[in-house]
Amino acid sequence: MALIRLTKGQVGQWVDRLIGQQTVIGVQSKGDRFDFEPLASSKQLRLDYDVTLRPPKRFFLPPVEPLLRFDRQGDCESIIDDRPFVLFGVHPYDLVAIRQLDLIFSQDNPDIHYLKRQQAATIVAVDVIRASKHVFASSLGTAVVETGFDVLLTWIGDAYLAEAQTDKGQVLLKYCHGSSAGEHDLARRQQVWEENRRRLNAHQLKCDPGYLPKLLERAYDHPIWEQRART
Repeated sequence: MALIRLTKGQVGQWVDRLIGQQTVIGVQSKGDRFDFEPLASSKQLRLDYDVTLRPPKRFFLPPVEPLLRFDRQGDCESIIDDRPFVLFGVHPYDLVAIRQLDLIFSQDNPDIHYLKRQQAATIVAVDVIRASKHVFASSLGTAVVETGFDVLLTWIGDAYLAEAQTDKGQVLLKYCHGSSAGEHDLARRQQVWEENRRRLNAHQLKCDPGYLPKLLERAYDHPIWEQRART
């Protein structure tokens, strides 16, 4: 595990160096909303967003994807997209969702298209700075994450604390220039985690999260799905 402190300026310099090496996808403002898009400059990156228009899972599981290429002789080959990319600024609850997809698509008949993209990705998670007014992550136990990321960024008041947990994360941190983190920084991160566990719960769940699959199964034909699809 590597731990370093980064100022906002150092984070920007880090992102610009990464953009010069490979594709970096991060959160950008879209009017008064936000979405994940490829970055051309660190100036486009917003780590203080509340929620994105589309979840970052689309970079692992795109809505439209070519799977096979055929030639006129009738031969075919799989189209595998394994170009490396950095997904920068993923909130904890989205990271949990991605790791659930990793498990699903690696079981039974593994999906090579999904898994190749997963292997090509390096995920930089970021603890929530500005909470959505509709957030309920705490009720599902996804307000914070302590594992599952390559790098985690946490704003601790005067700097970001960056933690690398994987080899890919360690490689990524080689492109940034920060200072050593200490026990005080870890204590401040713990305070952020405790605060986020408390505040990311605008809509408190009134039942055990383990009951949700059964509840959704019973509501499969509920008209709410058609209503939401039209909005």
